[in-house]
Amino acid sequence: MLNIPCVIFAGGKSSRMGEDKSLLPFSSSSTLTQFQLSRLNKIFKTVYISCKESSKFDFKANFIEDIQSKNIFAPSIAFISIFEKLSVEKFFVISVDSPFISKAIIDEIFANDDKSFDATIAKTINGIEPMCGIYHRSMQAKLMLMVEKDNHKLGQLLKNSKTNYINFENTKLFLNINNPSEYQKALTLI
Repeated sequence: MLNIPCVIFAGGKSSRMGEDKSLLPFSSSSTLTQFQLSRLNKIFKTVYISCKESSKFDFKANFIEDIQSKNIFAPSIAFISIFEKLSVEKFFVISVDSPFISKAIIDEIFANDDKSFDATIAKTINGIEPMCGIYHRSMQAKLMLMVEKDNHKLGQLLKNSKTNYINFENTKLFLNINNPSEYQKALTLI
């Protein structure tokens, strides 16, 4: 088991889905969040769920609620909350809507990460995957400055940091469930 925290990001707005995708049923789990939590608990010693309000979930878990503005739905806000809550040098992040990112992908990211980087992030021919990778504490000050300037673009943050990109060929494993048709497709793939 991997000995750094994993954080599942489940606090998005889900505007393209039309309902909170973190609460959608998935596979044999009551929610997509529970599906992710169950499978990631087999890979990591500690798994957290980042969200706006933990009260939306009807199960017990390690939650990290956003402590910044409740009106901004951006991963940058969650990152600041995570850095304030966890006293670790680095953690792995994954979006709740990426249920096919495998242990092999996670292991490859870990194998290529070291303390000389600010982040180690997955990349495919479709672009970078900022919600699949390792973020180091060296990013904390940059994130806080971005949020102060009302800039929430993770891609820009990674571009302006010492980021190690790990290339993956199988884009299907990075399927994001953003709308009803992608959700239906994911249900057939599981």
